[in-house]
Amino acid sequence: MSCCAAASSIFWARNNSVNSQSTPPLVWVIIVNWNGREVTLDCLDSLHHATYRNRHVLVVDNASTDGSVEGIRKLHPDVEVLALPENRRFAGGNNAGIRHALKGGAEFLLLLNNDTTVDPGYLEPLVERLSSDPSTGIVAPKIYYHSQPDRLWYAGGSISFWSGSMKHVGIREYDHGQHDTPGETDYATGCCFLTRGELVAKIGLLDESYYMYTEDADWCMRARRAGYRVMYEPQARVWHRLSVSAGGHLSWYKLKNKACSNFRFFRRYARWYQWFTLPWLAILSNGTAAIRYLLRRRG
Repeated sequence: MSCCAAASSIFWARNNSVNSQSTPPLVWVIIVNWNGREVTLDCLDSLHHATYRNRHVLVVDNASTDGSVEGIRKLHPDVEVLALPENRRFAGGNNAGIRHALKGGAEFLLLLNNDTTVDPGYLEPLVERLSSDPSTGIVAPKIYYHSQPDRLWYAGGSISFWSGSMKHVGIREYDHGQHDTPGETDYATGCCFLTRGELVAKIGLLDESYYMYTEDADWCMRARRAGYRVMYEPQARVWHRLSVSAGGHLSWYKLKNKACSNFRFFRRYARWYQWFTLPWLAILSNGTAAIRYLLRRRG
């Protein structure tokens, strides 16, 4: 990872559009935790080594019962903890953090899953990408599997309104530099993305009517309709453990809630004529995922 850090530092030094004498934008890093004490502490350990200094780390705790709040405050006294009285899930927890951050003067907001670790220089390329173009509203990094550090999980996102599907570009591919070109993407994954405070004022907060999943794609769709660009920035690198709080990558709980949230998304945004193909192809896609789940359980 030291090579990644060096590359990120070079990128920042060469491309920083903010005058070296001025203060870089204040970034609030918002992490939502629910009974994820150990993975959250790992995430905070990695953030401790981040090279971007004008940042404030906020952990929003969704009423954990595993000693998360006490552990974070003891081991990371520099991290602010916002303890909520109930579990507001991903959207509600992040919204509480966003409101708190904006009151604290945040210019940029980084939403980061608690089950991630970051490259020390991950934030500079994201800030540079967002700072260099006022039309960019959201920017996401390259994300790898935590268990396979050179295997891609996200290198951009694509949405098909004909098949009712959302897919990560490059998923499960080994990284050989084939996705090293930055550019626009259909959506940024809520695992990690950077946005600007002014965007919240224009499009609102995450939609909490999504019980679980797809809040990120919905927010990106609203941002794009408001005239913002959603970008992928491969110079920024993050590693992700999959679906820790949802029981695993192919848990029934995850598949069920993801299917319901996807249906809500496409019902909201798909054109009338796309419904001639969307339901059937979506059923096929979700049915395949369900079969994979059943075979894994049988195995």
